[in-house]
Amino acid sequence: MKPVQKSRIPANKAFIIKELIAPYFDNKWHFHSEFQLFVALKGKGTRFIGDNMQSFEEGDMVMTGPNLPHLWRNDLEYFDSNSGLETHGIVIYFPDTFLNNSVFKLEEFSFISSLLHKSSRGIQISGKTNLEVTSLMKELLEVEGIESIIHLLKILQKIAVSEDCRLITEATYINTHKESEKDRMGMVFDFVMHNFRDKISLKEVADICNLSESAFSRYFKSRANQSFSDFLSQIRINHAYKLLQDESMNISQICYECGFFTLSNFNKQFKERSGKTPLEYRKEFTTRY
Repeated sequence: MKPVQKSRIPANKAFIIKELIAPYFDNKWHFHSEFQLFVALKGKGTRFIGDNMQSFEEGDMVMTGPNLPHLWRNDLEYFDSNSGLETHGIVIYFPDTFLNNSVFKLEEFSFISSLLHKSSRGIQISGKTNLEVTSLMKELLEVEGIESIIHLLKILQKIAVSEDCRLITEATYINTHKESEKDRMGMVFDFVMHNFRDKISLKEVADICNLSESAFSRYFKSRANQSFSDFLSQIRINHAYKLLQDESMNISQICYECGFFTLSNFNKQFKERSGKTPLEYRKEFTTRY
């Protein structure tokens, strides 16, 4: 597979930071050779990191290591030019040769060195650390010169010593995508996100990738660490979580809106993945908020 390759750091810069404001985040599944720290200040959707997929909303913060595939895919309404919706984020890129790597071998940088190593699996940052790092990232947008590097090191150190972090991908995950392949996974993600409400056959997605059904099944599982049917089910369940938080639709309506064709199957798959029935989830969410 050949995800879009990206390198945004000029040769004369140690790192770059960008503020992103657009109708939707970059919708191309990709990886690059730089470390990345990203926070979504505004926007909702589904986040793909390596073999992991989950919903994201405002405040989502993730650090990814070099060549770890990722995508923040906004919900479909963000692609409607009449929706008035907007996304806002801040992203920092720094190279795998940051400060020539030499300083990270020193004892004083041991925590940051460990952080960079762990980022190969993706790191989600939450809680108090998330709020503090978000504030520091906003400040860094206005800082220049040597002070900007010092500021970035403060951010990395704060994450490195925090207990508000969790690894995202499975320990066994390896990026096996090859330059010589086409952007198959990107096409699959795009097709599924547009059509998960309808019946999707294995042949349809296999045809998109110009593969037989059996070859596609092997290909997808080797890249996503799960079968295509499990992936599709999770996309639908993730959408159900969002709809259940709004009481304007009943459970039966949500079932069909998410692409399930029988209420019993929806209840079964929802409980298998969440440990609760859709009704129990809705009641718990309503009570909590």
